[in-house]
Amino acid sequence: MASISVRGIAVDFPLYHGSSRSLKKTVLAAASGRVGKDRQHRVVVQALRDIGFELRSGDRLGLVGGNGAGKTTLLRVLAGIYEPVLGHVRIEGRLTALLDPNLGMNPDLTGRENILLRGLYGGLSAEATKRLEENVQAFSELGDFVDLPVRLYSSGMMVRLGFALATAMRPQVLLMDEWFLAGDAAFMEKARARLEDMVRGAEILVLSSHVIEVMRAWCTRVIWLDQGQARADGPAEQVLEAYLGYKLPPLPPLEAAALPGAEALSGAAAHR
Repeated sequence: MASISVRGIAVDFPLYHGSSRSLKKTVLAAASGRVGKDRQHRVVVQALRDIGFELRSGDRLGLVGGNGAGKTTLLRVLAGIYEPVLGHVRIEGRLTALLDPNLGMNPDLTGRENILLRGLYGGLSAEATKRLEENVQAFSELGDFVDLPVRLYSSGMMVRLGFALATAMRPQVLLMDEWFLAGDAAFMEKARARLEDMVRGAEILVLSSHVIEVMRAWCTRVIWLDQGQARADGPAEQVLEAYLGYKLPPLPPLEAAALPGAEALSGAAAHR
């Protein structure tokens, strides 16, 4: 059974040229007092402070907050990309992180080689890797470009390959940043059904988004991050109303098997 345990984590980003007076002024203004020093006396930006929560199978957690609040940093900690300087993270279950379409791809390898590499990393058998290759190639519609180095791809081709690769295998724990959906509108319309199926099938979802309709529809719990700390943590409606500063209107009746809000998410991302 999938689970996530996060206890007292903190993340610092060192500023190796922190002695620069102008840089200090810039960082101090941008970080609103989140500049300090670590044990090696380096100047650091305190990205996250004392974050903790527990998630079990069936939980749907949303992350809200302004730009620079720490949402993407927290997702990257959960994905194992960043290591906290304090606290610990424990995740049980097969994890997929939809944070960046290019995540985990080697630009010097071909599209096909990157697909095979993903299969090896996932511990797939030769037969399962072949099915993965066929699935990704068909969904991404790269044609003959699949045998060219990824560094030659256009941004749209990179998004298609990255999305197809990341969504080809159903995870138990799904981490998703709405920036992952920043693709062309035509492709995202096609991708939405695949994404909805993935969200339904995941045991645990952790989603960062600015689209309130999506957070209400997909999440049962929300953490409001502010300057790297959890300002509120609780039921989605309650925390969202505190974050927005006004009472939300009632949600419309939900149809069985529907995932309302997906249109808003893909539409918002497509216009970014």
